[in-house]
Amino acid sequence: MAIRLGLLMALLVVPAWAGAPATAQAAFSGRTVTILVGYSPGGGYDRTARLVSRYLPRYLPGSPTVVVQNMPGANSIVAANHLYNLVRPDGLTIGLFARNLVLAQLVGVEGIRVDMGRWQWIGSPAVETDVLAVRSDLPYRNVLELRRADPPVVFGASGPGDVTYDFPLALRAFLNLNIRVVSGYPGSADIMLAIERKEVDGRAGSWSSLRPFVHRGLIRPLVRTPSDNPELQAIPADLELPVGALAREVLRLRAVPNRLGRPFVAPPATPPNVVAAYREAFRRITEDREFLVEAERAGLEVTWVSGDECLRIVQGVLASPPSVVRVFREFFRFQ
Repeated sequence: MAIRLGLLMALLVVPAWAGAPATAQAAFSGRTVTILVGYSPGGGYDRTARLVSRYLPRYLPGSPTVVVQNMPGANSIVAANHLYNLVRPDGLTIGLFARNLVLAQLVGVEGIRVDMGRWQWIGSPAVETDVLAVRSDLPYRNVLELRRADPPVVFGASGPGDVTYDFPLALRAFLNLNIRVVSGYPGSADIMLAIERKEVDGRAGSWSSLRPFVHRGLIRPLVRTPSDNPELQAIPADLELPVGALAREVLRLRAVPNRLGRPFVAPPATPPNVVAAYREAFRRITEDREFLVEAERAGLEVTWVSGDECLRIVQGVLASPPSVVRVFREFFRFQ
């Protein structure tokens, strides 16, 4: 009797364990997965999404079709709000938005209807380094020379919570730079077009986005956030500049989301087994030799950042000391 009871219990337990992969396969087989990108085509987030989309069918159960949909607006807040509040959480739509949205939530930027701590964090295939760069035809070769700029050097930006916006504002505040930030551009590709037309003088951005234009000779990097990237060691880091202790803490906080790199998320109510399938697929993508070759060519600093680690980083930012947050909040008021 005891043996029969044991066999019955085994039969009851095994389907719950063995059925998880089959359920994930059923979720994707014959379906189309959409990667929602919060910026217009051509920028770093868009290029990352399109690179990932070519490899994701290899590693997701059921080998679904994967497409990229761009939804620019308000520094990707429009797309993030859409995925968080309106998209059915069936696992068929995931998102890639500004990693700095966690900073925008921290300081209460208007319009954000997302709790960054409640996303289902899939993970990120790369880390990033922020760089401030100006047009190469301008005479400035050291960021401190911008103190004496006349007229002010104009930087194009998307909006609050994006590196294009808050990095130059932070540097202006702490280093007394004579610069002006013009926001409202849909994405980095639009800012680069404005630089080519000489409508603006420069921009801040991730190294993977700026690298092709630096190599072309269009822009010159002046300062960066801390990085182990050997390509960037000749460029001074912001924490090495003459700023005070509180300023250094604010700059350090501003750079924390770089450890998120290009983070992919699913809506909060996405089934756990589907999230697990995405996490495993993305991890395997970052080990794919063909992907690594393409990523290196694109300037991505490939490092797998797990979904759990992404969440820990976000929770750490949202738990920042009030004294640092008060100073940081001021940057979003500079225009």
